Amino acid sequence: MNRDVRITQVRITPVAFRDGPLLNAAGIHEPWALRAILEVETSDGRVGINETYGDASMLSLLEDCKPHILGLSPFALNRMEDRLRASIRREQAPAYTLAPGSDPSRNTAKAISAYEVAMLDLQGQIVGAPVVDLLGGPVRSSVAYSAYLFFKYAEHHGQPYEPDAWGEGISPQQIVAQARRMISQYGFQSIKLKGGVFEPKHEIACMRALHEAFPGMPLRLDPNANWSLATSIAAAPELDAILEYYEDPCPGLDGMAELAKHTRLPLATNMVVTSMEEFKRNVQTQSVKVVLSDHHYWGGLRATQQLAHMCRLWDLGLSMHSNSHLGISLMAMTHVAAAVPNLSYACDTHYPWQDEDIVVGGRIPFVEGSVRVPSAPGLGVQIDRDALAKLHDQYLACGIRQRDDRAQMRKYDPSFTGACPRF
Repeated sequence: MNRDVRITQVRITPVAFRDGPLLNAAGIHEPWALRAILEVETSDGRVGINETYGDASMLSLLEDCKPHILGLSPFALNRMEDRLRASIRREQAPAYTLAPGSDPSRNTAKAISAYEVAMLDLQGQIVGAPVVDLLGGPVRSSVAYSAYLFFKYAEHHGQPYEPDAWGEGISPQQIVAQARRMISQYGFQSIKLKGGVFEPKHEIACMRALHEAFPGMPLRLDPNANWSLATSIAAAPELDAILEYYEDPCPGLDGMAELAKHTRLPLATNMVVTSMEEFKRNVQTQSVKVVLSDHHYWGGLRATQQLAHMCRLWDLGLSMHSNSHLGISLMAMTHVAAAVPNLSYACDTHYPWQDEDIVVGGRIPFVEGSVRVPSAPGLGVQIDRDALAKLHDQYLACGIRQRDDRAQMRKYDPSFTGACPRF
């Protein structure tokens, strides 16, 4: 191994890919999802890759970090972290938000994660080992993911492209049909519904329909903190008998702590435990029993392992949160999930909702709802140059630079405020 290898170049390519009209507490997905593709090149010609958020502020952050990455050894992860922590302007304390990945207070963690994964990919290529081996080795050969259902419209406002094949998903019958299609295609063995969109009684009816259609299958409902504490408490008796866990129904750690007194279900979150400071407070309040990690804003794959150790210490369940993403992020998730012994629940993924990708070989396969951990060096995926160019052209043409589900929803309903909680 050549210990003189250094990082000589960093390329950041923004991309956009088609995203369905998926409804959530904040509004509705815009027709194009944004991601940034990182390529970190070394003096011996290797290229490590990664994928992260692609909004304008993140692109600017990644560009600002480039001078602090150049010249480093791909193995100098601690030094990289020190440099970025020193260079990134400190923001306010972590804020409560529907989308932690868009919170500027997590800029340092997001930047560290972005470059860490690319450097781990390089390390794996240099030593001839998959990233999972760099994280201690696999404890499972494949990683289970969950069917992630959404309320959705049949097509986007203005018809920017042909409607997707999923069709409308509003009624309980349509949600069940959506689940059947997704399970048929991917083999998922658990189901999650993104709620916080319609009146709780309608979303509970959808969960009951799923319970009847898929008896014994683990079910989850995520209202994205769009239910008040009172509503969440009132819904608990109906949901206790049919859910695997109750994810972020109401806002705040204090609200979740009070709700925990009124439900038999473990409470899960990717909203109120998104940093170690919040983790400490959660342990004190005994609010949440399942933490949904996300290496993109937790600070990387090694930080995710640290979170897993803390969850094991405090007897908390662990799973993984997802955003609209491509195959590079899916593979990074798979490597770290395979290295975590106490992964308690199948991970979330938006991947079935995306029909485009930039990895060589096309879409990553699922077998019985799981993704096999690659044995190839590094992340085990490479960039398809033609696909990258196409998705970059889509970025240039789409006009979106910052995701805004609320503004998009106002195209359908001008009176929409996005106030939270609404129910």
